[in-house]
Amino acid sequence: MRKFLIVSAMLSVVVSTAAIAQQKGSAVQYRWHDAHGLLHYSDSLSADAMANGYDIVDSRGIVVRHVERQLTVEERAAAEKQAAIAAAKKQAEDEQRRNDDQMLAAYPNEPDLVSMQKDELNSIDQQISTTRKSLATQEQALADLLGRAGELERTKQPVPKYLSDRIATQRGVVGSQRALLERLQQSYVNTQLRQESQLSRYRALKKQIAGDDPGH
Repeated sequence: MRKFLIVSAMLSVVVSTAAIAQQKGSAVQYRWHDAHGLLHYSDSLSADAMANGYDIVDSRGIVVRHVERQLTVEERAAAEKQAAIAAAKKQAEDEQRRNDDQMLAAYPNEPDLVSMQKDELNSIDQQISTTRKSLATQEQALADLLGRAGELERTKQPVPKYLSDRIATQRGVVGSQRALLERLQQSYVNTQLRQESQLSRYRALKKQIAGDDPGH
């Protein structure tokens, strides 16, 4: 595919050059400097000219068009990488601009934004509280099962399989509840950090708008 694009580009240059020649009604020459800096003229394109870049000149020696040299594979890869970085940066900037517009439209005043943020944190806090209560219940259930198994072991009686299975299952439930609680607590912290950044951004945008408004 890459070779096809290169060939297509070369054909485009040749066709464009022919069109220039027809428009000028005169012979077209190519002028370029080689790798040693020596100047060359020719009425046909050479690999050296393509590799180093060249000028298209008319019969009066006037430069009609300049064609940059072909990029090496490494240079082309580097250029593509830079283009990808630039595209990603532009996409991030566009997304930030959309987010800014949406935030300003949804919250005309700072108290509106702060109120929303408090509601968001309260919702997570309620989930944390509910999960803690559930975890305490599940931990107590596990403690009861372990107590029954321990009593059997103290009296030299075997622990029935159903009891061992229930203990294993209950340990899984407790582990899941603990993991959920940790995720919610981390979510609370992350939300606080995000909200601080959001509020800072909001204030900066409002300040910018106020500065741009001559009547403010």
